Amino acid sequence: MADKSIFPPPDQADENGIVGMSCEIHPEMLIDAYSHGIFPWPFGDEYDFIPWCAPLERGVIPIEEFHIPSSFLREMKKLDFSLRVDYDFPAVIKACAAAERPEQEGTWITSQIIEAYCKFHKMGYAHSFETYDRAGNLIGGLYGISVGRIFCGESMFYKVSGASKFAFVKMVEILKTLGVVLIDTQMVTNATASFGAREIPSAEYICLLKKYGGKPLDFSDFTADCLE
Repeated sequence: MADKSIFPPPDQADENGIVGMSCEIHPEMLIDAYSHGIFPWPFGDEYDFIPWCAPLERGVIPIEEFHIPSSFLREMKKLDFSLRVDYDFPAVIKACAAAERPEQEGTWITSQIIEAYCKFHKMGYAHSFETYDRAGNLIGGLYGISVGRIFCGESMFYKVSGASKFAFVKMVEILKTLGVVLIDTQMVTNATASFGAREIPSAEYICLLKKYGGKPLDFSDFTADCLE
């Protein structure tokens, strides 16, 4: 992990976990931010300044602690879905932006975020895990960022029940194959908690990032065909 950063260190975050603000966002800023435990989290108007965050408590799932809820394990056996990796990243991030979330007003995935992360994807940092039905329709998925042996989950969506959880479970299978040791969920929700997410102090997360962070992993072995 690089030592120098354009951002203040995470331990200088305010009570809301914000280390700084910017009026723009581009892939070079994202590379810097994720390598130092920071991520953008816009709120409010599309054209507001962009907050860069390092939460005081970080949601994580250590890979060895990941587990599938028994109720969903039974459901998975009945699902007639398939997974694709990085097949249509723009469609996934746009679907995440459009997803209704009762716990929040609007979306943090603004047009600036979509443009920046689509470029980030082309550079090999951002990846999408996509659920399709047998007719070939995109019905759920998620995207996130590869930071060495840490994977930073960003957002999920579903149009059919179970579709986002299916993508999440299949994603973890791939991450294990690649040697990922930690999934950064940023915060703990009911959905991520059911898979083993818990909070750790920001300082502990930064130590893990220094140990396991690095260049993005190569997902190309998983992008050719649909995975059952």
